[in-house]
Amino acid sequence: MVLLSTMVAVARSRIAGVATFDHGTGAAAADAVCFVCDAGARARLPVIQGKIPDGAIMRGGREAGWRAERYRFLHETASSLGAHVVTAHTEDDQLETLLMRIMRGSGARGLAGLYAAGPVQRPFVAVRRADLHTYAMAAGITWIDDPTNSSTDFARNRIRRDVLPALRRAAPSIDAELLALARRADALRREVDGFVSGTLRPQVREGQELIVASRELTGYDRGSLAIIWAALAGRVGLALDRRGTARLAAFTTCGRRSGSIPLAGGWCLEAGRDAYVLSRAVAAAPLLAAELPVRGSMEWGRFRFRTSTAPIAASLWSASIPGSATGTVRSWRAGDRLEPAGGQPRRRVTRYLSDMCVRGTDRADWPVIVAGDQVVWIPGVRRSDAATDRSGRPVRHYVCERIDR
Repeated sequence: MVLLSTMVAVARSRIAGVATFDHGTGAAAADAVCFVCDAGARARLPVIQGKIPDGAIMRGGREAGWRAERYRFLHETASSLGAHVVTAHTEDDQLETLLMRIMRGSGARGLAGLYAAGPVQRPFVAVRRADLHTYAMAAGITWIDDPTNSSTDFARNRIRRDVLPALRRAAPSIDAELLALARRADALRREVDGFVSGTLRPQVREGQELIVASRELTGYDRGSLAIIWAALAGRVGLALDRRGTARLAAFTTCGRRSGSIPLAGGWCLEAGRDAYVLSRAVAAAPLLAAELPVRGSMEWGRFRFRTSTAPIAASLWSASIPGSATGTVRSWRAGDRLEPAGGQPRRRVTRYLSDMCVRGTDRADWPVIVAGDQVVWIPGVRRSDAATDRSGRPVRHYVCERIDR
């Protein structure tokens, strides 16, 4: 309410809207929304209301779940208004955030806390909560106290009520030391982000996939790579703990050119021929296996298969299946291997997909063609010797094409 009051006083024309969110915790939360709506109406400002969806999944506990839903609503609202999110976080919030991150084992990047540059602006982050309280009292600003702030069920409340007071008794300068730590972490974070942008030049696609050339990560030790990977992951919104950055550093120190490692939250780092790809795994609805048509065409997921009466020009999107075999299309499975191809022995399908940079949602439901219980064709990726036209044997010619582009 102090933020709203001061913004109205000094920058009213820059307020695109007032956003308020009901966390679904009961009557007090609903009353708070009504309170904000009334204040917005008195200030003649548009008010946008949000509420946590019924059945929302609270990943990481209630606090984390509420926070995720609240920020999703705030960012979507700001985007629709062509605006920025501005919150009233204080220096006390910064201290609490720092302690929570230290307890979780955050690295230097995470210890910047609320000082870190990002899409949320926090004009009060250097102001103590008590000062805002004093100002509100003097200015006659009314507010509602959230009753959940007094509950010891939540980690932040326990830190505010118990941990911080105990630390201050033991070390009276603890606040200044923590804030100085955060400022140093923020300076390091900015320096590393500048290095990543200017030297490594990663690509980010649709905000959910990051690609960095393998050559850009050679020559660094594990400690340096851990710092670099934390900054790289931050570009796609992935916050890594020490264990996560250590795993990425170890994986890339080895100079892998194939394979992958899973990360928390459904993320995965995959090594390709020339690049590492960090992306979120997307679960796809399973598609049923289907026999390829003897004539005509059929659609399977995002692909179409059609027959041809004549041999087809050599292409990874075409194949010739022996006439004596029943060709079946299905999703690839872990452990699948392609029959010998181009002089190579049987090799894992996942390695061929990695080599061709098939990733993310594309990879989840990419088809393979099976003949006689053996994978003989990965459309657009690789064709085995068994799916190559050879004179003197009956075959059926097929062409595959993407139909979602």
